Amino acid sequence: MAVMVETPPPQLIVRGPGLPGDFEELCRILEKINDDLPDGYYPEIIGGQVVVSPWSRSFYDLILDELMDQLGPHAPKGHRARSCPSLYKFAEHDGAFGPDFHVAKSAALRTDSIYRPGDALSLVAELTSPSTAEADRNEKAAVYGKAGVPVYVLVDLLKGVVIVHSDPSEHGYRTTTQIEFGGTVHIPAPFDCELDTADWQV
Repeated sequence: MAVMVETPPPQLIVRGPGLPGDFEELCRILEKINDDLPDGYYPEIIGGQVVVSPWSRSFYDLILDELMDQLGPHAPKGHRARSCPSLYKFAEHDGAFGPDFHVAKSAALRTDSIYRPGDALSLVAELTSPSTAEADRNEKAAVYGKAGVPVYVLVDLLKGVVIVHSDPSEHGYRTTTQIEFGGTVHIPAPFDCELDTADWQV
C-alpha cells in the first residue's frame, strides 16, 4: 500500500476502526505506509486508526533540547534519552506511538523492527499541535498510564501548560500536576528532578 501525497495535510487518517482488521493487521499496514512516506512525516496507531502526522515544527526544537538537557542526566541507569523518531508498541492497548521525547532501556534500541516495546519506557513527552492535541491529551495519556510508563510529560503548546502524569495503574495515571509555562515542576521517580520552563514560549 502506498501513500502518495504531494502536499501532505496536517494529519492524514489512512484507516478507520470501522474497517475489518485486528491490531496486528494495522501494524502491518503501518509498516507498508512507513516505507512510502515523504520525509518529515510519521505514522502512529491511535484509537484503532493509522494516523500520519508531520514531525514537530522547528520552534519545538528549543523545548526538545531543554527536555534532553534537563531530564537526560537523570535517566535511570541503562536508559537513554532521545528526541529522534522511535515507534513504541502497546499491543494490549491497540496503540503504537512515536513520542516526541522518550527515555527507554538502551537494549530496546537494538532491534531491526520499526517497533520498540512499550514496557522499555521510563518517560515519554509529547508536544501538542493542532492536529495531535486531543490524542496527546486523552488517548495517549490513557494508554501510557495503563501500560505502566512511569512518567508522561504533556507539553501543551496550545494552552501554555505542562502536565506531568505519574503513578500509573491499570486504570491510567493516578497523579497529575500542572503548571503554566515559566514555572518549575517536579518530575517524579525514577527521575526525581525539577523541570524548569522559564525559557519556554507558546
